[in-house]
Amino acid sequence: MAHHASAKKRIRQTARRTQVNRTRLSAVRTSIRKVEMAIAGGDAAAAQEAFKSAQPLVMRGAQKGILHANMASRKLSRLVKQIKGMSA
Repeated sequence: MAHHASAKKRIRQTARRTQVNRTRLSAVRTSIRKVEMAIAGGDAAAAQEAFKSAQPLVMRGAQKGILHANMASRKLSRLVKQIKGMSA
């Protein structure tokens, strides 16, 4: 157990930040899953709409450090490629 006030504060901050990060990561994963489900369902319009709502969440997650920036870009790129493949 921490004895210094600063160490106790860091423990509190870490717990709070962990909870926020978990919530954000869950929202990102859910939004990506919605896009993938729409793609699997074959509904191009629904996939496009789901992607429009997922893209800002994913990029914000990358900005906040929840996701690696390259991973976020790769994920979005692959989703766009799948959506465009449906339309063609």
